[in-house]
Amino acid sequence: MRILIVGGSGFLGNELVQQSAMDGHVVAATYLTRPGTAAGVNWLPLDVRDRTAVVDLIGAFSPDIVINAAFRQSDWVTTAVGAAHVAIATAENGGRLVHVSSDAVFSGEAITYAEDCVPDPVTPYGAAKAAAEAAVQVINPAAVIARTSLIIGDGGSPHEGSVHSLAAGGMHGMLFTDDVRCPVHVCDLAAALLELANSDRAGIHHIAGADAVSRYELGCLIAQRDGFDPALLPFGRRADTDLPGPIDVRLDCGLTRRHLGTRLRGAREFVK
Repeated sequence: MRILIVGGSGFLGNELVQQSAMDGHVVAATYLTRPGTAAGVNWLPLDVRDRTAVVDLIGAFSPDIVINAAFRQSDWVTTAVGAAHVAIATAENGGRLVHVSSDAVFSGEAITYAEDCVPDPVTPYGAAKAAAEAAVQVINPAAVIARTSLIIGDGGSPHEGSVHSLAAGGMHGMLFTDDVRCPVHVCDLAAALLELANSDRAGIHHIAGADAVSRYELGCLIAQRDGFDPALLPFGRRADTDLPGPIDVRLDCGLTRRHLGTRLRGAREFVK
């Protein structure tokens, strides 16, 4: 099978690339500034903001499956318009599309969100992700739209890096005790995305971890695992700051779990 990972040089994209290659597929992956390091993969430069470039690349590689993990939090065109470009090109080529979205599409007012909840974003990034979802649904109704949460690994994610720096005194900031998400391990997420790609599922799916934890609790778990003293982590309440964005967002993954063989572990299990 021919699989294209758009945004393959990112943290999630790299795991998707590795799992796809290990399964024996023909894999191509795109990058914006520099290619990833996985061997046996066709690394292709691509700016998803360029519709013609997206159409040409997907047409030339002719993938059976496209997984779009590309985004830039500060760039509407990349996150929203770029997603539409990928959806158009995939539909024209007859491939199967899995689009990776985010719990940022929700405000947190309801706290727990099922897959049929209507997005109500409160940040520009959340609005861009919600717009991307709407575009993909209209352009390619057979696509899977997979909302996920905070992505963690075995030391390589941006959040883990921040925890290490905070514990070592290398950066200013704090971890919030009231900022709650459902962290997911990158290996579980990638496996679930590939499983959905090889299914006949369509529409919105939630793929997040089983545990709802605060960023502070998650930070303590990471610090303990990686040999740092959790007592050194600065903490506070996000509600006491003027930072924009949702505070407590929990993705209800019950419906998706019924259709997955992949087990979505909770942070209290996978961060050890």
